[in-house]
Amino acid sequence: MELTKHTTDIERRNAANVRTALVFASIAAVFFVGIIVAHAYGGPLVGVAVMGVAVLVFLAFAIGRNLRSK
Repeated sequence: MELTKHTTDIERRNAANVRTALVFASIAAVFFVGIIVAHAYGGPLVGVAVMGVAVLVFLAFAIGRNLRSK
């Protein structure tokens, strides 16, 4: 995937909106998968574990992205 520089304010805003939408969609997908996995393997502990791992991955991604961009 090629990264391009956005020169206008509208292009930057649109790119930021797409990134935000992708983050929200991935969070929703993880919650749905976590619920399905918890029901399939029969325990609330599995659901909590999936959610915990998902939160840690999202935090690591967000922190790593901020550290890399500076």
